[in-house]
Amino acid sequence: MICILNDDKKTVRTFILDPHSPNQKHANYPRLTQGIFPIDDSLLNVALHADSPVLFDAEMLVKESKGSLCVQINYECGTREFLFVSLRNGQDRMGFLMMCSKAPNDIDRQKLHIIQGIASQLSVAVANILANEELEKKIKTIQSYKQQLEKEKSYLQEEINDANNYQEIIGAGPAIQQVLLRVTQVAKSDSSVLILGETGTGKELIARAIHNQSHRKHQLMVKVNCAALSPHLIESELFGHEKGSFTGATDRRIGKFELAAGGTLFLDEVGEMPLDLQVKLLRVLQEKEIERVGGKTVIPTDVRIIAATNRQLWQEVQAGKFRSDLYYRLNVFPIVIPPLRDRREDLPALVDNFIARYARKMGKKITGISEHALSGLKAYSWPGNIRELEHLIERTVLLSHEPFIRHIDTPAADLPQDQEPDNLVLPDDDRIKTIDEIEREHIVLVLKKCHGKVSGAGGAAQLLQIPSTTLASKMKRFNIQRDEFE
Repeated sequence: MICILNDDKKTVRTFILDPHSPNQKHANYPRLTQGIFPIDDSLLNVALHADSPVLFDAEMLVKESKGSLCVQINYECGTREFLFVSLRNGQDRMGFLMMCSKAPNDIDRQKLHIIQGIASQLSVAVANILANEELEKKIKTIQSYKQQLEKEKSYLQEEINDANNYQEIIGAGPAIQQVLLRVTQVAKSDSSVLILGETGTGKELIARAIHNQSHRKHQLMVKVNCAALSPHLIESELFGHEKGSFTGATDRRIGKFELAAGGTLFLDEVGEMPLDLQVKLLRVLQEKEIERVGGKTVIPTDVRIIAATNRQLWQEVQAGKFRSDLYYRLNVFPIVIPPLRDRREDLPALVDNFIARYARKMGKKITGISEHALSGLKAYSWPGNIRELEHLIERTVLLSHEPFIRHIDTPAADLPQDQEPDNLVLPDDDRIKTIDEIEREHIVLVLKKCHGKVSGAGGAAQLLQIPSTTLASKMKRFNIQRDEFE
């Protein structure tokens, strides 16, 4: 029998057994072949560390109760003498060879010399077997990681091809055409792109357009939503982690940087990233290499970075909430996406696209929308932008029982009667006011009605159904002074 040392260096297990051993008939033989035995047992310790072959009298071992289960089984099956020879790989002790004899004093010096030579050859063979087993384990681990990678790629590819993703950008107005021009200008390069725009304007769609026109289009565009993850998980999500690096890390996991190798990494809502992680991201962008959480190996990266945010990132820098060096690294090529209220000429095309999509999805036959309904949509301010429009059309199609949409209730129509904003009165002169002028007047009227209260319950932002930060931005843009509404 050959026994080898386990990884804990404190126990041994059977490795190679004699297929013709009479011990197989013993009732406790399975315990011997499947068991793990501590080497603090005096007999096994001697067997493992002896520099030359060691002989033991089986009967004496049994009488002195020094025998292990192995000794007991062999003795009961007729063994009267044991020979142990240590097996080594250089200076490392791997285990031992055990030979049994039914007659005492049966192994003389000449046989010992031959057995020692055999043990040396066995040591080489066992070392090779163990090395091959370790190699096979590593190959299986690599295959497991490759399967995990393929699954993640497959999942991400499905996400990209999901029916809810636009196949093309809708709109022919000058505002969106200017954006598309910027996309064309930067797509073929590897420059970092910073996409700025309000929530719901389609920042991810623009990022995909850049990726799909780049030389990286045959690789993945991997998305990370920095606002959707806790600060403790973003680092692992970006850079990956090693097994045991933190509580719950039961296996090694590759990060999004590795997953996006050769492709594009889209950092959505990058303005939400914690400051301590901003430092690490900056280092990765500068050095073009990462380290997994809990790891020590440096992994080179080859990704194109596209970041997006609905925040005023330069103001965040001035407020100390975003690193200026990272801002400059990301802001190589900025693209500002206009809100829907600034591209109302694209509303008919967008509405037709959404109606066709959701009618097909819900199995309804809807041919179009009335001019009256479309005019109502054009008059609305769309604080939620294209996303809000899409959800409104989805709801309308769901509730529609006719093949033609004649009316759409915008969110303003759902306000309680006592919260409806005052109607705007257009002047009687011949000049037509611009949308910005009308919007400015409307904001001033609502602020007057709220006695100058901007945010909170009963504030102007609540009545207008927009975030208070958006209202503050509009007031600054339209240069609305406090003395106008107080």
